Amino acid sequence: MWFLLRMAFWLGVALVLLASVGPHSVPKSQVNTIEALVAAKDIVTDLRHICERQREACAVGSQTGVTLGQRAQIGAKMLYAFLSEQFGDGRRREPVTASVPTSPRTSLQDTLQPTDLAPPWRAPHRQTSTAK
Repeated sequence: MWFLLRMAFWLGVALVLLASVGPHSVPKSQVNTIEALVAAKDIVTDLRHICERQREACAVGSQTGVTLGQRAQIGAKMLYAFLSEQFGDGRRREPVTASVPTSPRTSLQDTLQPTDLAPPWRAPHRQTSTAK
């Protein structure tokens, strides 16, 4: 989710910068840079405290973020399967599904030996005398 927000931010910055070097004329703004920065700081401060004022909006926003994240994950799996099919070795792969193992123990559990559980060796701490 944060990746999408960062990507949208940097895409917006790139579009703003492209508009400043193009042949098109941009109308002069009535707001200077300092005023814009102060306004942006005020908006960020207000957004930090919105959950205190609008608890329901934060709950809905949180659920929306979770849903969008799940949909993005499913879309990424679909894209991966498509690209694997197009550019892979030609074998058809089964779709990737998230499954929880049904047995409580797997073959990877309880494989540590007693020597694996022992703490690593450390040299004894030298006592230095501070008497002068």
